[in-house]
Amino acid sequence: MSQYQLIALDMDGTLLNSKKEISPGCREAIEKALAKGKEVVLSTGRCRPELTEFRKLIPGLRYVNCTSGAMVYDFREQRVIYSNTIDIPVVKEIFRLARKEEAMLHILDEKSIEQTNQLAHIDRYGMGVYKELHARVVEPHDDLYGFYMANPFPVEKINLYHQSMESRTRTKERIQALALPVEMVDAESSSLELTATGVDKGVGLTKLCEALGIPVSASIAVGDADNDLSVLRAAGLAVAMGNALDSVKAISDITVADCDHDGCAEAIYKYLLG
Repeated sequence: MSQYQLIALDMDGTLLNSKKEISPGCREAIEKALAKGKEVVLSTGRCRPELTEFRKLIPGLRYVNCTSGAMVYDFREQRVIYSNTIDIPVVKEIFRLARKEEAMLHILDEKSIEQTNQLAHIDRYGMGVYKELHARVVEPHDDLYGFYMANPFPVEKINLYHQSMESRTRTKERIQALALPVEMVDAESSSLELTATGVDKGVGLTKLCEALGIPVSASIAVGDADNDLSVLRAAGLAVAMGNALDSVKAISDITVADCDHDGCAEAIYKYLLG
């Protein structure tokens, strides 16, 4: 039996294929791992509302390391295991900077919240592939800026969807000039993902392993993008997808098939159940 007790799966570009679906082969592999007492965890930049439909597909999935490590959550007990949020004054400043570039704002927290007119034109911001998902889970507001300023709260994660890479660069430079206490990760074609300083998927995995009494050395992480680097470095075994960036493959122990050829299922069978 494998020495590994837990596998943390990134979603987009890893567990989900190019159609944003979990293949039957991956579902079967996850169910077999869960039946043998192994922990299978979603390790994702998505927030909790965006994960509900996947939990229905695989009811045994219990733990998530979501919003890029800002929230580690037990869905079965509806319990927060670990969280680290962006403080209200910082969120307000990010909102002001987003307006300078007319970037599309996305709050990822207990709810997924966006601006109504921006949501209607999500393709302009390079996020068209997620259009159906956002339409299903997002709470739209006609004036998101006004809504937040009147009802501020700490936020797990903010995504800023820009209309160009140059626009994203200007936002990053302004954040750096203000020395805002946030982690910045480039995503998609011109998106910017923001979490509190010290937040990443690797921290989330470590906190979950501590809570479960599992040595982090007994964990596997599977990913494809730069926001997976921290969790791959933290895990006992780092697995890169065939479609992963070169930076991910460079630090990983092994590479499996790509997301359209059940790379996650391969990792589960070979290294979690093998």
